[in-house]
Amino acid sequence: MNRTLVISLAKLLLISLCWSTPASRAQESSSKPQPEAVERLNTPYRLDYSINELENGKKINTRQYSMNLNSGDGNSLKIGTRVPVEAKAGEFQYIDVGTNIWSRIRDRENGLLLEVRAEISNFAVPDQESRGVTSMPLIRQLQINASTVALLSKPMIVGSVDDPNSKHQFQMEVTVTRLK
Repeated sequence: MNRTLVISLAKLLLISLCWSTPASRAQESSSKPQPEAVERLNTPYRLDYSINELENGKKINTRQYSMNLNSGDGNSLKIGTRVPVEAKAGEFQYIDVGTNIWSRIRDRENGLLLEVRAEISNFAVPDQESRGVTSMPLIRQLQINASTVALLSKPMIVGSVDDPNSKHQFQMEVTVTRLK
């Protein structure tokens, strides 16, 4: 009798598993994101940045930077020099001098939201870096933090600042291109 009970319970368990499996599979498939939603969230883009220096409205210098990123992700690029600065006697801290650009793109119903944080710094005295000055270097810095709706495949200015010590102006321009 015990054996018959165990066999009956095993059959009942097997039948219940067979009936429940399709239902759980249906739940799994309905909870998975649709291919369109996944594709939209992971759309790859290329961002081409130009930092333009202007004097009296005329472009005198341009630096170019590029990065690829997927929508929803944030990426950064950094180029420059780490400079030791003596904060206290015998204690050094390092500061970054150069260009740092962080960007994120997000797909929105009303367009493509672009967030940018840029920090550009250099030595106020040009030969300061080559002399290996480690005390208190003079650093010039400009910062642009922007959030805007991006135009695809068209250059757009995301920020502009005037140099307070000259007639120079710095513009940050970006072109966003969808990659295939």
